[in-house]
Amino acid sequence: MSKDRSEVLMEYLLTRGFVWPSFEIYRSMVEVGGFYDYGPLGVEVKRNIVEKWRRIFVYPYQDIIFEIETPIIMPEIVFQASGHLEHFTDYIVECMKCGRKYRADHLVEEELKKRGINIRTEGLSERDIEKLIIEHEIKCPQCGGELSKVYKFNLLFRTTIGPYSNNVGYIRPETAQGMFVTFPRIFDLAGRKLPFGVAQIGRVGRNEISPRQGLIRLREFSQMEIELFFDPKDPRCPFLDDVRDVKIRLTTEDEVKKAVKEGRDPTPMELTPREIVDRKIVPNEWMAFYMALAMTFMNELGIPVDHQYFLAKLPEERAHYAACAFDQMVLSERFGWIEVSGLAYRTDYDLSRHEKFSGRELRAERRLDRPVEIEVVRVYPNPQKIREVFRDKAREVMKLIAGLREEDARRLARGEKIRIGEYEITPELVFLKVERKKITKEKFVPHVVEPSFGIDRIVYVTLEHAFTLVDSDKILLRLPPDIAPIKVAVLPLVRREPLTSIGASIARELARRGLKVLYDDDGSIGSRYSRCDELGVPIAVTVDDRTVEDGTVTLRDRDTRIQIRAKISDIYSIVRSVIEEKRDLVNVGRELGLEVIERT
Repeated sequence: MSKDRSEVLMEYLLTRGFVWPSFEIYRSMVEVGGFYDYGPLGVEVKRNIVEKWRRIFVYPYQDIIFEIETPIIMPEIVFQASGHLEHFTDYIVECMKCGRKYRADHLVEEELKKRGINIRTEGLSERDIEKLIIEHEIKCPQCGGELSKVYKFNLLFRTTIGPYSNNVGYIRPETAQGMFVTFPRIFDLAGRKLPFGVAQIGRVGRNEISPRQGLIRLREFSQMEIELFFDPKDPRCPFLDDVRDVKIRLTTEDEVKKAVKEGRDPTPMELTPREIVDRKIVPNEWMAFYMALAMTFMNELGIPVDHQYFLAKLPEERAHYAACAFDQMVLSERFGWIEVSGLAYRTDYDLSRHEKFSGRELRAERRLDRPVEIEVVRVYPNPQKIREVFRDKAREVMKLIAGLREEDARRLARGEKIRIGEYEITPELVFLKVERKKITKEKFVPHVVEPSFGIDRIVYVTLEHAFTLVDSDKILLRLPPDIAPIKVAVLPLVRREPLTSIGASIARELARRGLKVLYDDDGSIGSRYSRCDELGVPIAVTVDDRTVEDGTVTLRDRDTRIQIRAKISDIYSIVRSVIEEKRDLVNVGRELGLEVIERT
């Protein structure tokens, strides 16, 4: 039985060293799904995708975007504040016969799809999902056993920090929280001006219930995220005109609701960023701007425009922090439409929560049109009372009280208790002074727009779209040149001197100049060209007898197989034109007046 294209692709990715399942030697002994290793070629593709993301999202806007790196393990209070301990859950159901556990919403969708029933379970409660299981008599697909009640499962990986079991920590499920808790530092670096953004690329962990889709659903994976902080009273994006000509495919919330009601997939429309803002499909210009950049990014990875769109998330489907959200969907031959990035308007949710839990002010200032007289509550620690209550923690508590937010000061003035982190502060622990003053500025909590990208999914869809079968059996990996894991192959026509010495010297020089190079002198030149095509190498340099005579080599284009002849000294500049400037090799050769050799 012949294999389908997706099976050939997965076999190719494994055998050619792109990716493979982790812990393979123990796979028969333990259940370790949801973890994948990157091999030598996969590491290069992933690194190149990350660098392209930086070139599109970070470098052009580096006057306001700052890239940082924060820990992957964070204390429990961070996730209490962020809401992940309460909300970061999926529904789980267990087979009463064999004990196998399933993600309940996915199981229901998959089992009903087999019966020709299309139902969206996202946003349904556990009782709703349980009702579907009973109504449609859904059983364990493994053994046919009865299923348990549906219950919630928190996806955070729990650990302890240090030797004390009560010092609980978690592996971060997103890089975002590290950027929120470091807001005061970056705000200072930004000159205390808005808008500004924080970018972070790193590993995260989500304890998925039943990951079964290779790189699409992992328990440990990589993200690229930006938290863009702005004044909600001035949500303008100064870069919107940079992307004015980009066409964005998207569905509105109304279209999604209609499609759900009619039992069909939503139909995307195509609009410019300005049209999206003017029609109020998004609440601010930053969302439209990042949609345009995301479309451009995926397109430059080789994903056609008609193979991607933004899917509006309905209120019941959004994450707990989002007032508006879109998923960027890409069409995969193997998995259908899959989410590769999310765009969320997080409002002031995160900073407000961290401000409340930490007791630290996380605010910016805006100038008022005219002075305003307000009532201000001044709070001073009562050292004697604080020492009586908190003893050795007194100094820390006094420091926290000195930095109290205005809202908390007002609550104390009203006789209420407040909580700062683990400490409960009562009115008798402080001295209060109420005064009136005129102000010309007011403080506010900045709002946030977040574009978030799953690197591993993007690696997969990029490779899947590049993977081409020529003449039914020959593999051609049509990766964009800047994404290709190996940039240049150096191939002596035959294995003999001085061709091999010249070839090795060229390869070393190109490698010294920062290019990933493959040197290969084994086998016929035709088989080596095929091997290079299979690895996605965009340019193959061939050293032949003429090289010895006049110091020229041929440079072969992977996709057209056309060659140009150039001097050895010009190889690097030509390759750089193709890789960095995205120019066609043959056009570069013609512009330079080089010999062009048509080949099949």
